Amino acid sequence: MSKASKDTLLSEFCSITSASQKDARRYLDKHQRRLDAAIDAYYQESGSRSTVASTSKLNALFEKYKDPTGDVISIDGTIQLCQDLKVDPENVVLLAVAYELKSPRVGEWNKKGWVEGWSRLGCDTVDGMKDTLARLRAKLGSDSTYFRKVYDHTFGFARTEGQRSLAIDTALAFWDLLLPTGLTGGALKHDLTGEDVDMDGEEHSGWTNEHTQWWFQFLTEKGGKGVSKDTWMMLLDFIRSIDSQFLTHDAEAAWPSAIDDFVAWARSVGKVPTPEAT
Repeated sequence: MSKASKDTLLSEFCSITSASQKDARRYLDKHQRRLDAAIDAYYQESGSRSTVASTSKLNALFEKYKDPTGDVISIDGTIQLCQDLKVDPENVVLLAVAYELKSPRVGEWNKKGWVEGWSRLGCDTVDGMKDTLARLRAKLGSDSTYFRKVYDHTFGFARTEGQRSLAIDTALAFWDLLLPTGLTGGALKHDLTGEDVDMDGEEHSGWTNEHTQWWFQFLTEKGGKGVSKDTWMMLLDFIRSIDSQFLTHDAEAAWPSAIDDFVAWARSVGKVPTPEAT
């Protein structure tokens, strides 16, 4: 085995187990560089087996769902996995799973991401995965930091390979999954601290699902080539900082032009008052 291959195995062992390189080398040498056997032996001997997944079991599950003519789980395998997990393929929690397993694109899971991701999550059975989905769904809705990580990963995950932007209809579909989840659970709770505006009353509270529909209407009417990464990323900052009447919007700030245009559109069609009218 080449030095590069040995280094790769060492890196994977440490990534999955968080073990030292010294322990990684010892277990890999003992088990003839068989990564599965080395990792399973490490967990068994360290006494942490009850909370850490079996690599062998995860590999077996990967083989069950893997495309028979390739080395990844593709669309057919994903559909079967969703059926076994009893989850709708369009459920927002799968975006959290895609982030955890580092899925490169919709309906595709590679073996490295599968094993390392589920290992970090501590499950190696379908029943265990079902329980994990419930936890991830709750975390996605309530944890703003985690929501941001999943949201950021989704842009590349949803983008067509070779394209720099998201098609508008694709962006709308993923926003329609993510934004209501964050708004309902609190992950997108707005932060108006430091704003010099009277926020008395719920009518000035912040972004709501109604504002999301305005955003969708604006983008649909505006058309265009797609949604840039800059617009995708900064929309979350806008949602969390803007008041419901858009009174605090600063046109001189470094917002993407699409967001500035959206505010102007909302004012022009009477969704929110113009600053002069308040």
